[in-house]
Amino acid sequence: MQLYFLGTGAGMPSKQRNVSALVLNLQEEAGHCWLFDCGEGTQHQLLRAPIKMNKINRLFVTHLHGDHIFGIPGLLTSRSNQGGEEPFTIHGPKGIREFVETSLSVSVSHLRFELQFAEIAEGHIHDIRVHEDDRFEVSAALLDHRMDSYGFRVVEKDRAGSLDVEQLKALGIAPGPIYGKLKAGGVVHLPDGTTVDGRTLIGPPIRGRIAAILGDTRECPAVLDLSRNADVLVHEATFASDKQELAEQFYHSTAAQAARLAVQAQVKMLVLNHISPRYQDGEEQELLNEAKSIFPDSHLARDQWEFAIERR
Repeated sequence: MQLYFLGTGAGMPSKQRNVSALVLNLQEEAGHCWLFDCGEGTQHQLLRAPIKMNKINRLFVTHLHGDHIFGIPGLLTSRSNQGGEEPFTIHGPKGIREFVETSLSVSVSHLRFELQFAEIAEGHIHDIRVHEDDRFEVSAALLDHRMDSYGFRVVEKDRAGSLDVEQLKALGIAPGPIYGKLKAGGVVHLPDGTTVDGRTLIGPPIRGRIAAILGDTRECPAVLDLSRNADVLVHEATFASDKQELAEQFYHSTAAQAARLAVQAQVKMLVLNHISPRYQDGEEQELLNEAKSIFPDSHLARDQWEFAIERR
């Protein structure tokens, strides 16, 4: 379970940062990847990344501002041209379907794969489940921005603990189908009359990891709800604190606000994202210093940066 940042800038591309897009790499856990936002140039960023486009099967859109969606039509058509045939689902605010279908229609673009949409009801405020499978749950909640903007909470489901293989070997039980029965908590009767209860041979449950990936927002209660106890929080930090009035005016956050939220939500790690192009050539260090003074485990996202989400 890894995060790979394709674009970490706000508003428009700069020499150092492309606009918003990041990949949640779940190939080890589920054999695919999920994309969060898809700003202009995302497919170009993917050409430099160790992520295959045809491994991406879901896109979660935080909101409909151009720096978060203008790359979608190109990504979809390139995925098709490269032979992608697996279904692709787009989750996002009401209007995302119209934008994508209109773009594909007027450009006479045809996809080789089934394209599905799962729009969130307009103005939906409360935490809602937007996706669930056997390994993950994804919920969303409305943030505070100039248009409907959502944050997503990705929860990896807890898994059963590991089977104590060494103890089984000590009992003279060789690997085979019997291990599966014991792993499921079953009871096995050995030829010598010994009864082995699988429940006594399984370690504690393996806790699932939690990632909170937020769209553009000012401070609001939903941010805390989505972020609580997360292993990693990806939070916008468009401005430094000396531009707090500007942040408020344009419905964005400062690095200090993100850090205070990380403390309150008791997250394990904070990643500052969506950096204004006014911070370049080392000036973005101001944002990181500001956050670290409040929440030490703060990091500044950069394009083409990858890290594993660790259990802590």
